[in-house]
Amino acid sequence: MTTEIKHYAELTKDEFHDMIALRISVFVVEQDCPYQELDGNDRDAYHVLIKEDDQIIGTTRILKPGVAYAETSIGRVVSAIGKRHLKLGHALMTAAMNFILNEMNHKSVRLSAQTHLKDYYVKYGFVATGKDYLEDGIPHSEMLFNA
Repeated sequence: MTTEIKHYAELTKDEFHDMIALRISVFVVEQDCPYQELDGNDRDAYHVLIKEDDQIIGTTRILKPGVAYAETSIGRVVSAIGKRHLKLGHALMTAAMNFILNEMNHKSVRLSAQTHLKDYYVKYGFVATGKDYLEDGIPHSEMLFNA
């Protein structure tokens, strides 16, 4: 397994295709949540890619401040259904947080967590802001990390 972080401009066409296909397979199909996956925010984002045998099995995106929130944000954390036993979410979050803190030198990160995953993000230093809401019919909680 390899982990890479690439800006959108560095992604190959196949990487972009496979990343979007993975996100759609989980967020739209598995979670039965029809929504506009391609929102335009990928174009100026950094993407964490975990690959096995050149296939993307996990990904997340890092959005610059001012895109989704005033702070840097992490979103679309996803792993392939058949690979969840590998705990790829932890590898994705660790890589994303290290990149944000050490390469981007940003100290605040905000995300929109599916509410049932709040405790998961607490492990990475995020705290709930108290803003809970429905996003595409799924309960979410806004969470903030400050270094």
